[in-house]
Amino acid sequence: MQGTRRRDTACERAIRSAVHRSGLRFRVDWTIPGTRRRADLAFVTPRVLVFVDGCFWHGCPVHATWPKANAAWWRQKIESNRQRDRDASRRLQLAGWRVVRVWEHEPPDRAARRIVTVVERRRRQSISQRTL
Repeated sequence: MQGTRRRDTACERAIRSAVHRSGLRFRVDWTIPGTRRRADLAFVTPRVLVFVDGCFWHGCPVHATWPKANAAWWRQKIESNRQRDRDASRRLQLAGWRVVRVWEHEPPDRAARRIVTVVERRRRQSISQRTL
């Protein structure tokens, strides 16, 4: 587990590159205030956080594999990761953040389009609320 990168994975870099090409700017590996969580990408003003989840570590329904060696420990580990992800997303949404979760197997350009759409929608909502 120590050899697993926490940030700057190939998938994250590809998604960041595609989002950057679209003209958006963001923070990388950003510590969320008041939490012990870090977002892979953060758009602070529109309050959008992006998490790029690895298929193995976060139990992807399409690509997850369950190790046979020490199976009970791994199942508990991966299930606790999934529970922590759900809890973090719920808490962040209650705090006014929009959470976008991307699987590592998603094509980077498609994931970037989804992220850009969410950020632009949040920016428009913010502008329309200020003009009211």
